[in-house]
Amino acid sequence: MKGKKIHMVGIGGIGMSALAQLYAHKGARVTGSDRSAQPTTQMLEEKGIAVAIGSHADMVPEDTDLLVYSAAVPSENAERMRARELGMLELNYPEALGQATVGKRLIAVVGTHGKTTTTAMIGKMLEDAGKDPTVVVGSIVPQWQTNFRPGGSDLFVVEACEYRKHFLAFHPEVLVVTNIEWDHTDFYKTEAEFIAAFDEVKAQAGRVIDASVYQATSVPELHLPGSFNQDNARAAKAGVMALCPDIDEAVLDESLRNFKGTWRRFEYKGKTVSGADLYDDYAHHPTSIVKTIQAAREKFLGKQIVVFFHPHLYSRTRDLFDGFVAALKTADQVYVLPVFAAREPHDASVSNEALAEAIRKNGGKAEAVGGMEEVTEKIKSFGAETVVFTMGAGDVYKAGEASLVK
Repeated sequence: MKGKKIHMVGIGGIGMSALAQLYAHKGARVTGSDRSAQPTTQMLEEKGIAVAIGSHADMVPEDTDLLVYSAAVPSENAERMRARELGMLELNYPEALGQATVGKRLIAVVGTHGKTTTTAMIGKMLEDAGKDPTVVVGSIVPQWQTNFRPGGSDLFVVEACEYRKHFLAFHPEVLVVTNIEWDHTDFYKTEAEFIAAFDEVKAQAGRVIDASVYQATSVPELHLPGSFNQDNARAAKAGVMALCPDIDEAVLDESLRNFKGTWRRFEYKGKTVSGADLYDDYAHHPTSIVKTIQAAREKFLGKQIVVFFHPHLYSRTRDLFDGFVAALKTADQVYVLPVFAAREPHDASVSNEALAEAIRKNGGKAEAVGGMEEVTEKIKSFGAETVVFTMGAGDVYKAGEASLVK
């Protein structure tokens, strides 16, 4: 990478921003663009990586050696079209990250739920054991203040996504499978297709650590709440023991005991102006939602649990609709935002009003809300007897942050 010139389209994505830091750490000159400013683009700017907002052909330096693009960036994007005109090499994010792991002792984490937390736990355990790993994780890890840890050894830890079989870009020495539950319904039309993709990535691994292996692994009491985090810890510890059996188990347990979580995973944001405790969580699948609410009930006995949910993708909301209804009705009160479309075109058949109505019909308390300003004002209406969660893969967390005591 030393001396290479790399341009990244969609550089603010959580994976792309980590890869940008990896390239810069290896000596490349990195530039990039994204459609909006966000915490990750600010982080990159602070690290000396130039980020342009918007997308225009002239954003691509003519001497670029490689253009890397996010999976959310279409082929007709102006920068990608310009790269092809100039004959530049193009790689999507998983292809580029897969190339970066060639020749490394790779441990990859896959699964529907818990990938990010498990990846961060693995990275932290290897760090605390003195193994000096390189880590690319799908969230900001507070102990590192970033989503990328540069390492000096040949150990490499990645979070690998199942969307469009992107995880097939990796050939890990150890593959950790947290769990498998149908998701990404815009690509995998049936559960069988989804499971078959995991079978493919398992076939590329040297060793597979799944629930049949990690459930027998003991873990200490964690700082993080919820039985799902105990499973994440079991999976992480079993993966590290498979990769580096020489590490003293007591070192791994102490690392897990001190692990503080990651950004947007049961993350405490602070007190609202009305005295409610505000948490934020990335949960965007029915199972992760219901488990997060359950963990909140166990942690905050006697408190009212209120959820502001931001549905992610029309296809997921439509195909897992009944699951969302069943999960969200377990909260004391739910407010449903308009669907965060992301990469999909508008679908009038799927709406926050329909989801809220279905929750009410099934015994829950739910209301559709129109936008971020309304969410902020609603959050401010709850007092000290309430724990409020902003929840979903969109940017609902921003509305929550606007309600906090400054």
